[in-house]
Amino acid sequence: MNSDRFSAAIRLFDEANRQDPNREDWEGVSHPKELLYAERMSEGLKKFAPNTSEALQLTVRCQHICRWEIPRDSYEMNRTGYLMWRQNLKKFHAKKASQILQSTGYDSETIDKVAFLLQKKQLKHHPETQILEDVICLVFLEFYFDAFSEKYTDEKLIDVLQKTWKKMSKRGHEAALKLPLSDNALRLVKAALGL
Repeated sequence: MNSDRFSAAIRLFDEANRQDPNREDWEGVSHPKELLYAERMSEGLKKFAPNTSEALQLTVRCQHICRWEIPRDSYEMNRTGYLMWRQNLKKFHAKKASQILQSTGYDSETIDKVAFLLQKKQLKHHPETQILEDVICLVFLEFYFDAFSEKYTDEKLIDVLQKTWKKMSKRGHEAALKLPLSDNALRLVKAALGL
């Protein structure tokens, strides 16, 4: 790994995400939302799979890069609109990340791999796409599920958790059950899994 090139790419990803107008308070400090998410993703990968490729380490850091530029409400607020938004976001993130990686001197092979992973291609078949999905799910459960759960009924949340669980590997499941979840989150996870 060329550590200078890697550091430059991470710095540029973070600079882009620092522009996020949306804020999140964490431990008494206000953060740009997507920058905090990117840092949590890197930490999550370090904990879950510390010895991964450079491409995957880059991918987790830019997985939501500049997401606020395509807001959810710019698509119809139904399932079709949601799926279209998600598909277009993946392409948007891949394009943004590719431009930054090119500017820092990365080769086309690494850039293509990051774009492949950002689009979550071959989930359940490609080992690094699966690690990425596991980390996404673990970060969601640890840091975002409680706030998310305030908006929905138990029935809807159980459905979301069951769908989340299906996307994860066995190793991801084991890691999820060791997370420091709130009592309410743990109750819902157990209900979703029939425990």
